[in-house]
Amino acid sequence: MAPLTRRTAFPKVLIERDSDSEQSSSEEEEGEEEVLEEEDDGVTTANEKTENLEEDSDIKRKGKAPITISLKKVCKVCKKQGHEAGFKGATYIDCPRKPCFLCKKPGHTTLTCPHRVSTEHGVVPAPRKKTFKPLEYVFERQLRPSLPSIKPKYVIPDQVNCAVVRYHSRRVTCLEFHPTKNNILLSGDKKGQLGVWDFGKVYEKMVYGNIHSCILNNMRFNPTNDCMIYSASSDGTISYTDLETGLSSSLMNLNPDGWQGPNTWKMIYGMDINSEKGVVLVADNFGFLYMVDIRTNHRNGNAILIHKKGTKVVGIHCNPIQPDILLTCGNDHFARIWDLRYIEAETSIYDLKHKRVVNSAFFSPLSGTKILTTSQDNRLRIWDSIFGNMDSPSREIVHSHDFNRHLTPFKAEWDPKDPSESLAVVGRYISENYNGAALHPIDFIDTSTGQLVAEVIDPNITTISPVNKLHPREDILATGSSRSLFIWKPKEKSELVEEKDERKIVVGGRAEKKRGKRNGDISDESDDEVFSSKSKKLKSTKTQRKLSHRSTKDKR
Repeated sequence: MAPLTRRTAFPKVLIERDSDSEQSSSEEEEGEEEVLEEEDDGVTTANEKTENLEEDSDIKRKGKAPITISLKKVCKVCKKQGHEAGFKGATYIDCPRKPCFLCKKPGHTTLTCPHRVSTEHGVVPAPRKKTFKPLEYVFERQLRPSLPSIKPKYVIPDQVNCAVVRYHSRRVTCLEFHPTKNNILLSGDKKGQLGVWDFGKVYEKMVYGNIHSCILNNMRFNPTNDCMIYSASSDGTISYTDLETGLSSSLMNLNPDGWQGPNTWKMIYGMDINSEKGVVLVADNFGFLYMVDIRTNHRNGNAILIHKKGTKVVGIHCNPIQPDILLTCGNDHFARIWDLRYIEAETSIYDLKHKRVVNSAFFSPLSGTKILTTSQDNRLRIWDSIFGNMDSPSREIVHSHDFNRHLTPFKAEWDPKDPSESLAVVGRYISENYNGAALHPIDFIDTSTGQLVAEVIDPNITTISPVNKLHPREDILATGSSRSLFIWKPKEKSELVEEKDERKIVVGGRAEKKRGKRNGDISDESDDEVFSSKSKKLKSTKTQRKLSHRSTKDKR
């Protein structure tokens, strides 16, 4: 057998570039150097031409055809040539062959989507059906006269009053205002920590890290004791915590044997309290509902399958007027209405179908006759009456919130103070250009018309704000953006807007350095670094302004 020998000649490689594609700086410099060399050498000599002809003839004799490599634009989404799509830095470019990311309809991109400018997108209201249920009788006779016929003017908290930067060690997952103390805000994070912040005094804050070992998904106060709070976590436990001492006790543990694999690990997401029955209602990631007695702090009865088996139940809400009427939502693309007095598997009163996962579902806060749902298909859906035709929503509103990676899911919530029950607040995923800065606003939407009432922004908040909570008694908005908390209050029109006081922005613990992410990824650890750098610049400019102001006073 003849010995193997290494090839001495290699085929030529010809690189063809796309005329539209951008060349890098290094390639441009190399091209300039080649042009300069050609100018210096002038016209090629006859000897060089003969050498080139001999090389071409050698390649033809050996039977090796040249290999051509074309560097053209290739779309990362559809893998087709001729256009580019995907993240370019922090900006996402849509693929023209795919449906619009915002409205999910083909024929245009997100930049040219008509719903990006105008959020109004109404569906013909569903017709009412005649019923003579006792529940409807109670609503019509007792609640309708108390609701105002004229819609009041909205008061929008649109200015950051105070903030705690890097308050939590991981992203904020839920917020809750104290039921009696107006300046107390509670917050939970991805690590399972519970934060208590007095934003009236700004500096008074506390974080309890020994309550849960995983994501804290929901919090509810004890209706008879405002110092005690129930919390549900992805570690499969329900805790009962004393806010004054920080001592907590576990009421229920769905994983008593510890980690046995992802197929058996149970996580608790949705939670609410039925004050009439005295039970805490929770649901897990396998579609089951559990009840815990408030008086005995023990589990009550067996688990009930309320959604498709194996799917996550992410939201539970009891009707504010009739607590026996229960609203749930989950990953099986349904929001369901139940009667707790006769609840069993497959006994739901209504099944509200959605096209994708339902992030949240809430009854209206005063009358409980309306329903607001947030779905992953970039739609907010409103049912104007639970006594009407529930086969289709009364209204659909296109809104950008289709994103879950490294983010707490977006949830639209009612304004508990609005007597017309039409104002809702929700964070926005798609960024907008405000004086050269890409910011993610917080939207206030009129659910009766679908119109955008206001979009709240602050130039120092460059991260996404998926967790938003309106105060039940005052015109205050609390926002959880990454690991930071912000308190918004309305501007006073009668007075000039004063500069923010440095003492109202508190910087918490330092972030741990992690390896960098790819462009377009949103990490829990590095979101607030941009804010910290901007806050430092803001502080330096403010100190300079104060010094200059003092010097002018001294001169006077």
